[in-house]
This record gives sequence, C-alpha cells and structure tokens, in this order.
Amino acid sequence: MNSLAARRRHPAAIAVLIILGLFLTGAVYAAFAPKPADATTKALPAQTVEEGKALFRANCASCHGLNAEGRATGNGDKVAGPALAGVGAGAVEFQMGTGRMPLAGPKVQAPARGEVKFSQDQIDAIGAYIASLSPGPERPSAEAIDPTKGDPAKGGELFRVNCAMCHNFAGAGGALTRGKYAPALTGTSDEHIYLAMTTGPQSMPVFNDSNLSPEAKRDIIAFLNTIEEQPKQGGLSLGSMGPVSEGLFAWVFGLGIFVACAVWLGSKSA
Repeated sequence: MNSLAARRRHPAAIAVLIILGLFLTGAVYAAFAPKPADATTKALPAQTVEEGKALFRANCASCHGLNAEGRATGNGDKVAGPALAGVGAGAVEFQMGTGRMPLAGPKVQAPARGEVKFSQDQIDAIGAYIASLSPGPERPSAEAIDPTKGDPAKGGELFRVNCAMCHNFAGAGGALTRGKYAPALTGTSDEHIYLAMTTGPQSMPVFNDSNLSPEAKRDIIAFLNTIEEQPKQGGLSLGSMGPVSEGLFAWVFGLGIFVACAVWLGSKSA
C-alpha cells in the first residue's frame, strides 16, 4: 500500500493522467463524431469535368480565379469572388440554377433570382468540375426533397425555430443589416430550398446533417409547400408581413374612411 501511494504522489503522475485523459477523449470523439454532411469523393466523368473546367474558365474565372482559388479586387480586403474548393456541385446548382450567378459585378448581395444564363447540362458540368476540386454538398435525390413524404407540422416548428427570424414566419423574407436581405421563399423550387440549407448562400448559415437531418429538411420543404398552397382565408395577405403592415393598412384606410364619412355627414347636415 505504501509503495502504491508513493507512485500516486510521484511528480509525473499528474502529467500521465492528463495525457491518458486527452487520449481517451480523442478516441471517444473520433468514434462518435458526426461525419461531414453530403460530402462526396466519388469518381466523376473525366469528360464532364473537363467541359466544366472550360466553361468555368470562360465564364467564372474573372471573379473566382483561374483555378477557383478566389480573387481580390485590389480595393482593400474586398473580394471579387470567393474560393470555390469545397462548396460542391450543390452550391453551383443553387447559385447558377436560380440565376444569381454569374454576377455582372461585385455587389453587397446577389439578387434572389435572375435569368438563368446556362443550360442544365452546362450547370451540371461546372458543378462536376467544382466537385472534383474538393468534396462538398451534392444535389439531393428526388426522395430527399419529396414534400409528400415530409411532415408539415414538424417542418413548421423547425422553420420557426431556425429560419423565421430572417425569412419571416410565412417565408415572406425580411431585411438584414448593411443592405442585405433574406429573400422570400415563395416560388422557390424544393431542390433549391434544400440546397440553400446545405450550402448556406449569402448571409445564411449552413445547416448540415448534424444541425438538421435530411428528414428535418424535407419536413421544412413540406411546410413551405403547405403555406404556399393554402388559401388566404382572410383575403388580402398584405405581404404576410405581420402586424406592422396590417396596422398600417388599418390606420391609413380606416382613418381615411372615418374622415370621408365625417365629411359626408357634415355636408348632409349642412
């Protein structure tokens, strides 16, 4: 017993215990840590990648660099286009499939929607080239974005917790800081809603599978489809902006009707 107690009091005992604790902590984390979401390293068709590389260099390299390494404008720390290694084919589909890219020039924020400048085959080819640079989010499967397999009620709860503070409770969009804004989600395809969550465009955070599971993303898509399809029971929705727009409408038009009635009654009594 005395020899065991002496070893516990040895000056190196604390260091050994700390090293052992760190080793066990690292081993447990490595065993149970979530894997990166939607990352792919699968082989891509060489011809498609080369076609995408040629299209990228002809149409995107002026901002994003010849090898997608990004490029600064030379005006302080402003960036003409960010590096694209790791953004995946999903980000390419979202940015180009909605017409956000290519931009005419650097702006505070790309427009929410624009004219799509490339065919789907060309977008897929550029996406294959970007995906070949480094693993990143892929385009979702048809099942992953099928709203009929989602739960709108759960999706509504998830949307209000994670999305409504920027996009409004009904997905009508809203203002952010420094001239940026969260766009309205009406008219957005199911695939692009999913890709917005996995790629995090503009000021939006990335919701990988550790934050929102694929099933949760599908539930949110089902919720957004539901609120877009449901009839406006109250009539004019006033942009679904809530009590501010409703109060303004009631004040302006209600007061206007009140004044008009007062004038009419005054003229009748005269």
